[in-house]
Amino acid sequence: MEQEYQRGVTRACVQTALLLLQHGAESTVVVQMAQRLGVALGMESVECALTANAVVITTISNGHCITTARKNTDKGINMQIVTDVQHIVILVEHRLYNLEMAQKKLDNLNPLKYHRALVVLMIGLSCASFAHLSGGDWLICLMTFLASAVAMFVRQELSKHHYNPLIVFAITAFVASLISGISLKYQWGNDPQIALASSVLLLVPGFPLINSLADILKGYVNMGLGRWTIATVLTFGACLGIVLALSVLHITTWGH
Repeated sequence: MEQEYQRGVTRACVQTALLLLQHGAESTVVVQMAQRLGVALGMESVECALTANAVVITTISNGHCITTARKNTDKGINMQIVTDVQHIVILVEHRLYNLEMAQKKLDNLNPLKYHRALVVLMIGLSCASFAHLSGGDWLICLMTFLASAVAMFVRQELSKHHYNPLIVFAITAFVASLISGISLKYQWGNDPQIALASSVLLLVPGFPLINSLADILKGYVNMGLGRWTIATVLTFGACLGIVLALSVLHITTWGH
């Protein structure tokens, strides 16, 4: 019975770590939450090893070790899931949840997502706002809004069909640059270069880059380098899309 309980705790710990890692938490939070959950459920210690595509957890109780591993697949940044998992761990620490209740709560977690139309609208408005802050007139802001909103819709459609992220970023950047590049080709607005630059800001991988730096500074060098590499590859894909769009429009320079 003791070993069966330890197996249950091990499964709960690895599920906690996996949920956090899949939804964008930094490595320190992932390891700490898994360890805190295991200790709160009666383990002597919990050891956690992270890689870019796997989680390995070992629990130690009465000199007996149980190790399990899970494959990690990225499911997109979702702070609601991260917060809910942390909330479950805190309730276990306060003895409000036992193992069975915690496992049930972890199994029933579902990421809440905004409506797709709302995301498209807000992305368009945010990129148009950047264009306005950069000095663009109403026509530049309108072109930026149109380009980024259409690009976000394309990105959603491609992601829904599970295309490779590099391809998704390249095609999205191509669509955004193709639409906003029209203003540069025909010199619409007071500074058409602003539209071209602002319309692709939705592709900036800010969260992975911040997490990669945080991981490296806190000692998780492998995870940090892995995340930094992914962010760099995605940025490269966006650059390919921009260059291709400019080539299609026969724009050789950013200004005339």
